[in-house]
Amino acid sequence: MDIECRGRRIGDMETLKHEVDSWTKRRDEHKRKIEWKFTRKKADEKMSKYYMK
Repeated sequence: MDIECRGRRIGDMETLKHEVDSWTKRRDEHKRKIEWKFTRKKADEKMSKYYMK
């Protein structure tokens, strides 16, 4: 939503909820998917020091 809201401030929770709901509906209608920039294996290798043992 960063691009959609750039340059303006949402002043109240009702407007924010409406904007998020609209954005979510458009995203779902276009069947948008996450474009991961890494694999699970690479993430595990890089982040393993933060995992609880």
